[in-house]
Amino acid sequence: MTAIIETVGLGRRYGDVRAVDDVTFAVEEGSVCGLLGRNGAGKTTLLQLLTGQEFATHGEARVFGEAPLENPRVLGRTCFVKESQTYPDPVKGRHVLRAAAWSFPGWDAAYAARLARELAVPLDRRMKKLSRGQRSAIGVIVGLASRAELTLFDEPYAGLDAVARRLFYDLLVEDLAAHPRTVMMSTHLIDEASHLLDRVVVIDAGRILIDESADALRGTAVTVVGRSDDVDAFASGRDVLRRERIGGIASATVAGVDDAGRAAALAAGLELAPVSLQELVVARTGGRREEEGS
Repeated sequence: MTAIIETVGLGRRYGDVRAVDDVTFAVEEGSVCGLLGRNGAGKTTLLQLLTGQEFATHGEARVFGEAPLENPRVLGRTCFVKESQTYPDPVKGRHVLRAAAWSFPGWDAAYAARLARELAVPLDRRMKKLSRGQRSAIGVIVGLASRAELTLFDEPYAGLDAVARRLFYDLLVEDLAAHPRTVMMSTHLIDEASHLLDRVVVIDAGRILIDESADALRGTAVTVVGRSDDVDAFASGRDVLRRERIGGIASATVAGVDDAGRAAALAAGLELAPVSLQELVVARTGGRREEEGS
């Protein structure tokens, strides 16, 4: 497979703050990559580096095999949609779509009109008069109808309600099947979007913590439940992400459990439960904890 995005030792500092710190990863052509992490983890800065909106302090980023900074060959094939997008006061939704038609060679005006109807966006209203959800919907329309070879979503759908977000996910799956391209999504709504992802990149304090296929990552942890002594014995010496205890019953979320480990847990009388992608990411980014109830 061809790597559409490649970074090697990429970093961006603001004074003493390392917003992006020694980041190395790749995104393959035709995949959907989730860029996950807490607020302030460095997700937006990384996307800005990939789209030439920020200068790297060190390292390099290559998109379509070239440096993106001030590079029309790269930027003309890329659509970057972010939640924090601002517009001049007179601009209306239809103006945004008209500008997008000029910017993206593969723009599908008929599809954009269909999306505006399905998402119930008033295109003749000024952007500053739209609700946050309606502005988010405009971003979704631009990202999908651009048909750009590389589309980067920086949580523009976060302002949508649950029903509209579900519609966005369904539309994305439908359109990628008809028009394959590479998508990178920055999101904190991990479980909602997890079924879309081929690859997961988790960033925390500017550094990459996890870079794995989504399927492999889902299988890296398991929660075991049973008598406290049995759970403690199984968890001893293992990478425990989280523990809970209520009376004589305990549970432990444990990483790195292979088939033999699962068989050992079952032989010890423990129940096994899957771990969601969100639980795993939270644990890996500082969410380890032990709780005890009465």
